[in-house]
Amino acid sequence: MGFIDVIKDRARSNMKTIVLPETEDRRTYEAAAQVLKEGIANIVLVGSEEAIKAGSEGLDISKAIIVDPATSDKTQSYIDKLVELRQKKGMTPEQAKEILLNQYLYYGVMMVKMGDADGMVSGACHSTADTLRPCLQILKTKPGTKLVSAFFLMVVPNCEYGANGTFIFADSGLNQNPSPEELAAIAKSSAESFELLVEKPAAVAMLSHSTMGSAKHADVDKVVEATKIAKAEYPELTLDGEFQLDAAIVPSVGASKAPNSPVAGKANVLMFPDLDAGNIGYKLVQRLAKAEAYGPITQGIAAPVNDLSRGCSAEDIVGVVAITSVQCQAQ
Repeated sequence: MGFIDVIKDRARSNMKTIVLPETEDRRTYEAAAQVLKEGIANIVLVGSEEAIKAGSEGLDISKAIIVDPATSDKTQSYIDKLVELRQKKGMTPEQAKEILLNQYLYYGVMMVKMGDADGMVSGACHSTADTLRPCLQILKTKPGTKLVSAFFLMVVPNCEYGANGTFIFADSGLNQNPSPEELAAIAKSSAESFELLVEKPAAVAMLSHSTMGSAKHADVDKVVEATKIAKAEYPELTLDGEFQLDAAIVPSVGASKAPNSPVAGKANVLMFPDLDAGNIGYKLVQRLAKAEAYGPITQGIAAPVNDLSRGCSAEDIVGVVAITSVQCQAQ
């Protein structure tokens, strides 16, 4: 059984309610139909019944819950709550109504905030910034978490490295150039996410173009400092660095370059030094190694809301819905 099949089974064991607000996109309906057919989650679609009926023609979404902001009896309570949450920023009832009737991502996040849904998946036709902005404004960060970050869960076929080819690549979706303190915090969140989703111990590698001092540069210094901070603040983590990629995941190279490291050659959580490296890295593995790439999965938000690549397929959305459901179970 493949990784995503295990995740789907876990999602089915305690079904959660996931909002799909991007009802202007055909992929949303294709994914909703598949999720409902497989019994992975309960699905909420935001929009008018007329528009949803037209957009989903030929697909069976009869079990989906359709919520029209213009007619829902919950909308006024959402308006009131949004005004309360954003009043220090000058939010008026008129502005809140305008936002919630016209920006379905905000409406979906309010459903999660008010307990009418467990999580949300968006991003097939919106940028990461557009997807995460309402989350940060309304849901805020998870207690005990220093910042919101994002990762891709990579499943590489016929791969003996990582956890049978399964890895987390972080941050590969959100933070452009994290400081050493931020990189350490992302490593902590990523280890927790790996253990939740993969159900195996995390081994975190702090990646660089240097292994244990083999190169000198300010970029290397950042990773070295992040490693020191992470070891001091999160001593329970199996974490080490700095590593070149091969030293992190290939046992023979790890044994040669870092013989005394508990992580070298065994890493399954790969911490990239910046967003450029993380984004390039996951796309290389996805396209050249034909890996399954699920994400960007967010971590650190007070409730599970996940982003999608705008190049995603309907099947990708189904996988992220399943992952989001498992995150909801852990809340």
